[in-house]
Amino acid sequence: MGLGYTGLPLAREACASGMRVIGLDENSAVIAALESGRSHISDVTDADLARMRSRGFRATADPGLLAEAAVTVVCVPTPLDEAGQPDLTQVRTAARTVGAHLKPGTLVVLESTSYPGTTDGVVRPLLEEASGLTAGRDFALAFSPERIDPGNEHFGIRNTPRVVGGCTPGCTAAAAGFFRRLCDRVVEAGSAREAELAKLLENVYRSVNIALVNELAVTASALGVDVWDALDCAGSKPFGYQRFHPGPGVGGHCIPVDPAYLTHWARTAGRPLRLVELAQQINAGMPAHVVRRATGLLRGAGKDIAGARLLLVGVTYKRDSRDLRSTPAAPLTRLLREAGAHVGYHDPYADAWTVDGVPVPRATRLREAAAEADLTVLLQDHSVLPVEDLPHWAPLLLDTRGRLRHTTAHVL
Repeated sequence: MGLGYTGLPLAREACASGMRVIGLDENSAVIAALESGRSHISDVTDADLARMRSRGFRATADPGLLAEAAVTVVCVPTPLDEAGQPDLTQVRTAARTVGAHLKPGTLVVLESTSYPGTTDGVVRPLLEEASGLTAGRDFALAFSPERIDPGNEHFGIRNTPRVVGGCTPGCTAAAAGFFRRLCDRVVEAGSAREAELAKLLENVYRSVNIALVNELAVTASALGVDVWDALDCAGSKPFGYQRFHPGPGVGGHCIPVDPAYLTHWARTAGRPLRLVELAQQINAGMPAHVVRRATGLLRGAGKDIAGARLLLVGVTYKRDSRDLRSTPAAPLTRLLREAGAHVGYHDPYADAWTVDGVPVPRATRLREAAAEADLTVLLQDHSVLPVEDLPHWAPLLLDTRGRLRHTTAHVL
């Protein structure tokens, strides 16, 4: 259930393992594209989809086909609502839909990221109410977090260890047996709650460490210290240290969202995670820091940010990826527009891009666009970009990735 960045790669691996796979999604455009042989996910090519279809894969919006499934894996989105709180609307809808078609002996797995207790406290009651069956006795229920890294050519579903945790030991065993057909290694958690927490921990670990170097970058810049040189030096230590890099903010589905699920769970229990909450604030504040740096650089060149022409280079959230989900380039563009700047972008991975429903002008010729801009800002250093040429092309250049140190570029 859910044929996005999580569900479609899982369906591909299940097809490759010899399973008969049905993909269920409520988006009719997605279904039509898949049924015509076109993949909407960059990690699953049209050739991959053709192989899947040759092995019997079909995409549908008909929930009645759930009754045919021996295993149902729920991969629906778990976003934040307008208040920044967890939104489990699609998980609840999926649970009711699965429950209405659930038969004895079925394994149900939740992959959608959520806080500890979601599988037991949210999904289980809905499944049992809709089906009249009991988890752990009549059907198996488990949580198994997705570990998809979009664009990663080295790690996929097969060679990434899979964590599973069930509502009962029997549920854990059933889920582990299923995923051993798809993954080289399966790690059994004590229960669904530990598996849910493990997923959040993985990404909160990154969020906190990124926040640390982001805050150091801001402070070091103000005090005249080269944070990138310090990172190089610290990175020479062969033990007890893992390098993280500052940047213009965090993006994707995981790092901007997962900490909110963890802090919501902790606060609901009366045990706030202050370090995690502070890390969220620091990372969310990086686009504003970039605007402050841009304003200062323009002022130093005798220009005002109001009316200035800014070129953003690389606007996807991740290097060498087409993924624009929660890219920090979006809040940065919003802030620049509010300051009166004229914002354009160049990114070979983004043919079109809108912020708040307003298209951002796309520059197809990087050299000419950088030469004409009052300030060029390097946000994502894709390997296909001629990054080293930017200092020669741009009269004023801000590098948020530390790639152009010791050139005329100004660093974050």
